[in-house]
Amino acid sequence: MGIRVYKPTSAGRRNSSVNDYSELTGHRPEKSLCVRIKKSGGRNHHGVTTSRFRGGGAKRIYRIIDFKRNKDGIPAKVATVEYDPNRNCFISLLHYADGEKRYILAPLGIKSGDRVESGDSCEPKIGNAMPLEAIPAGLEIHNIEMTAGQGGKLVRGAGNAARIVAKEGDWVTVILPSGEMRMIRKECRATIGRLSNPDDQNIRVGKAGRKRHMGRKPHVRGKAMNPVSHPMGGGEGRANGGRHPCSPTGVLAKGGKTRNPRNPSNKRIIRRRKSRKQKQLG
Repeated sequence: MGIRVYKPTSAGRRNSSVNDYSELTGHRPEKSLCVRIKKSGGRNHHGVTTSRFRGGGAKRIYRIIDFKRNKDGIPAKVATVEYDPNRNCFISLLHYADGEKRYILAPLGIKSGDRVESGDSCEPKIGNAMPLEAIPAGLEIHNIEMTAGQGGKLVRGAGNAARIVAKEGDWVTVILPSGEMRMIRKECRATIGRLSNPDDQNIRVGKAGRKRHMGRKPHVRGKAMNPVSHPMGGGEGRANGGRHPCSPTGVLAKGGKTRNPRNPSNKRIIRRRKSRKQKQLG
């Protein structure tokens, strides 16, 4: 794979780049696995904006992804590796031996014609889905379940991978891409390998219009607003807020804990992920 850089024919094109999508082998999605999605523009059923700076954007068709990988004992052939507008990693279309078709998140290095499988007794190779207890320690994994049978919830972004570091009793210890070390039940499934499209983080959007195509509207600073619109707004001249940075509803934006202290899974976290300040200090 690679990144293609535009010629600087304008200020917007200068330094902007795109993925060359050299790994993709399919260009038309499987119709039976596609559904139309209605856009909300960040508004709820009352028409009130609950998620700011969203709206517009190019039309998207949603591809139904098999996050559960629960079709055990039936081998599948990788038919295509495709682009998905709803996520930053690629997806693969599987043709199962019994005729069923499903989409999965494409691991890095998977190609058309490869064979994948899921279940307790399959071989631990890239693309296979297995319970954590059956995966050898040290292997990279993604699409990890937090509750057995619920479907993968953790590690689903482009280029990400977690790693199994220990197994003890009914629990498996995993290091997540954020640096967090967490215990997960051994029955929970994960897919072996690192996710595809790791260069996604190196792509430069380059201009505001391209961001609008993605459905993102301009992000306006609170201190640039009027006092009726934001707690940081107003003041004579270029006032610098006058208080700690906060949201339109007054929730502090920096340094505040956002995780629920009564979350039952807190006791399964062995080591917390580093905050931005801790990362800067090293």
